[in-house]
Order: sequence, then structure tokens, then C-alpha cells
Amino acid sequence: MSIWVDADACPVPIREIICRAAARWKVHATFIANHVVPLPPGPFIHTRQVMQGFDVADNEIMDQLKAGDLVITQDIPLAAEAIEKGADVFNPRGQAFTKENIRQRLAMRNFMEEMRNAGQVTGGPAPFGQSDRKEFADKLDRWLQRNR
Repeated sequence: MSIWVDADACPVPIREIICRAAARWKVHATFIANHVVPLPPGPFIHTRQVMQGFDVADNEIMDQLKAGDLVITQDIPLAAEAIEKGADVFNPRGQAFTKENIRQRLAMRNFMEEMRNAGQVTGGPAPFGQSDRKEFADKLDRWLQRNR
């Protein structure tokens, strides 16, 4: 059991929560990004810097991922692939991507992308706040308890 983090857009507070949990539970957490991601040292905390390019970090995660692992990502197509491979997936706000909801999430993502391409202003996500941190930390702890 490992944790794989799509670290390119992972908020710093979430990285910190993952690192503390990895050390406490003795679970390997690997942060994959196309830039340097500052992390505390530790035997269970790893980072991999990949080349710049479309989906390079996503492909690295998928190459290493095993069924039963956890993926932390905001990238819905990556989440869909990881679910197909038997991983659990949730985003940095603690919202789970599941077999039951991933198709709807992909459809909404594609619709919003079409709207943006057509020049429609769609806005972005709400600002990341303390309640998001708590939700994520609770979700991660429950996952670790269930899968340990």
C-alpha cells in the first residue's frame, strides 16, 4: 500500500498532512511533479521530478500504481485511470472519486472545458480553506485506518 500524489497542483498544507500521516503510519508517500517539491526528510516520504510535458507526471503515477494504493489528485482523467487500475482516489479537498461518480465528473469536466473553449467565463473552485484541510485530513486518516 502506497500513496501517490500528483504534486504539481497539490496545496502545501495538504502535502504537510500527507507527510505527517506517512511518517505516523509508516506508509510510503511519493510526490510526483515536473518541478522541485520541497518536502521534509523521512524514510517514508519520496519525491520524483519528471520532465515537463503533457501528462508526464500522470503517466509516472500510472506506471508505478498498484491496486489498493491511494492517489491524491485534482486531475479527473488521472483519477478515472487510477480507479480502473483498482486504486482509491480523492482530491486535496477530501472528495472521493469512485466508480460510481467518475463518469459524471468526467462529463462535467468535459462540458466545462467546452464552455471555456467557447469563451464562456466559468469561474474556478472556491478558495482552499481550513475546512478543506480538515476534510482531507479526516478522509486520509479513515483511509489509512481502513487499509492498514
